[in-house]
Formats: sequence, structure tokens, C-alpha cells
Amino acid sequence: MCRNIKTLYNFEPPATEEEVRAAALQYVRKISGYQKPSAVNETAFATAVDEIEAVSMKLLDSLETKAPPKDRETEAAKARARSKARFGR
Repeated sequence: MCRNIKTLYNFEPPATEEEVRAAALQYVRKISGYQKPSAVNETAFATAVDEIEAVSMKLLDSLETKAPPKDRETEAAKARARSKARFGR
């Protein structure tokens, strides 16, 4: 799993289109091996990002849970604490 792709479901406020697009871009970069595709592959790369973004939005919109939404600030603080414990920063 790409470490830069974060969980986007069940947060308050909900994930934005920009966050979903960023996750789609990270995914395509990871599986293609390209940070930035060559001119010949740029269309295929952009199409893949667009399609993955659309499917991801559809998935997030269709999921259901009984769990209360997580608070973004609380989860970010937990992640910073884990990072500090792991890397000592």
C-alpha cells in the first residue's frame, strides 16, 4: 500500500474531491512507476487518474457504516504521535 494514500472514508468533514483526486494520482504513480509520465503516456496516465477518482468517489458515496465519523484533527494528532514515537521527531 502506498503510504501517502490515506483513508478517506467516515471522516467529518467528508473527503473532498481534491483529496480523492490526490489519492487517485498517488495510486496511479505507484502502480505505473512514473512520478510524471512521458508525453507519449500522459493521456493514458491522466485518463487512469480520472477513472480511479470517479470510481473512488462512487465507492465513498455508496459505503455505509454505523460507526460515528472520525474527527480529522484527532486522527491527525494520533498520526503525529505515532510518527514521533517511530521516528523520534
